[in-house]
Amino acid sequence: MGILRTAAEGGAEGSMKGTHASSHSPPLYSKMATVDFDSSADPEMDLTSDEELEREAEGFKEQGNAYYVKKDYPEAFNFYTKAIDLCPKNASYYGNRAATLMMLSRYREALEDSQQAVRLDESFMKGHMREGKCHLLLGNAMAASRCLQRVLELELDNSQAQQELKNAESILEYERMAEISFEKRDFRMVVFCMDRALESASACHRFKVLKAECLALLGRYPEAQSVASDILRMDSTNGDALYVRGLCLYYEDCIDKAVQFFVQALRMAPDHEKARLACRNAKALKAKKEEGNKAFKDGSYEEAYDLYSEALTIDPNNIKTNAKLYCNRATVGSKLNKLEQAIEDCTKAIKLDETYIKAYLRRAQCYMDTEQYEEAVRDYEKVYQTEKTKEHKNLLKNAQLELKKSKRKDYYKVLGVDKNATEDEIKKAYRKRALMHHPDRHSGASAEVQKEEEKKFKEVGEAFTVLSDPKKKSRYDSGHDLEDDDMNMDFDANNIFKAFFGGPGGFSFEGNSSSGPGNFFFQFG
Repeated sequence: MGILRTAAEGGAEGSMKGTHASSHSPPLYSKMATVDFDSSADPEMDLTSDEELEREAEGFKEQGNAYYVKKDYPEAFNFYTKAIDLCPKNASYYGNRAATLMMLSRYREALEDSQQAVRLDESFMKGHMREGKCHLLLGNAMAASRCLQRVLELELDNSQAQQELKNAESILEYERMAEISFEKRDFRMVVFCMDRALESASACHRFKVLKAECLALLGRYPEAQSVASDILRMDSTNGDALYVRGLCLYYEDCIDKAVQFFVQALRMAPDHEKARLACRNAKALKAKKEEGNKAFKDGSYEEAYDLYSEALTIDPNNIKTNAKLYCNRATVGSKLNKLEQAIEDCTKAIKLDETYIKAYLRRAQCYMDTEQYEEAVRDYEKVYQTEKTKEHKNLLKNAQLELKKSKRKDYYKVLGVDKNATEDEIKKAYRKRALMHHPDRHSGASAEVQKEEEKKFKEVGEAFTVLSDPKKKSRYDSGHDLEDDDMNMDFDANNIFKAFFGGPGGFSFEGNSSSGPGNFFFQFG
């Protein structure tokens, strides 16, 4: 059969030579050659050649069918291609190769073959069906509907076409819902809609990219990266997929790598507005953050605070970077003694990223500085559960100790002195408070007031007993339970007062049963 094909080609080429020779009055041997060729250009032989080609093509088709049944689709494709090469006007060959390409998931090529098949034979129902199915798999629901309607015109009760037409209508509805949800920033709903649409349009890169973009916006970066990578494996020049890869890196605070992907996406698709905007935001965010960091290192805390605040306005969607910016601003806030603002910034950072250990640590320290020990313990417990380091354990123990201390009587507050008060300051504070709350000074008050003042007077004595004794004060400051540690807390407020104020020119006290609660008689000497 190869000889026949060569002869046909040679005959065509020979015919051209013969025409050229006669127009220039060729010599005798040339005329003889022309005659010889003409005698071979027998119409009957040309007809035979066409029939042979058709038979050979049919043979290739049959071999292709055999391989198709065996599910050896690459070999089936090869033989259908051979059949098409011999008879490029046969619609069924294109139809068969389209079916094979669909089994190989090469839907765009299958679509082209299906379209060629129906161009050659407009009534080729299977060709219209395959074209519609390819459009559907590629996410072109409107085009799929037109093809499937044509199938139903040729075969009204075709159940497969009826079902696929319903699938096309469902895809259009999911597209509509996804568009509305995206505008409302309901990214979870968009992902849901795209998942449903992809059940019928499994090869639609557009749907996959939209799903991946929304996964990234939801902070589900590994899933988004996976979807985008799958697309790029099939189409390395897909600008949308490159954009999503960059978006994931951008949202994971890998800004330099993200910019590289955005630039690549713009190289593939110069009009990609999302990639252009993301690239601009990434560069601006990096620059502003670095300016803030430099100002902080230079000790320009007010400037750093303002720069971090400006950076936070650039892209509200960048959760991870914004979490770091809030934490950075909290650090600056604590330097500026804006502790409540710092706590609020840490809380915002944690809300954006619940795994952000640094934000928990910073907030816990701010809680310690503002004596909110229960909150500090809660944050340190969270940190220690996540990272069981020696440092975190010590921070937790210290917070628990401060919490324990805060629940006892605060003797420093009772006396109205600072925790670093000197011995003289403690004595002066006791003198002032003891005189202020002595029961005899309130003997004319109501029984309720007298009782309250007596209680305060005793607390002042108790506080002085502890804080004026170096050993007791040390144990108190270290957080020991003073009573359980066998520290002698037995004291007589009257004796302490008398010892402190007694002596020449001092004060004297005498018991008097009529002097009210506590039986104190207050008399200046």
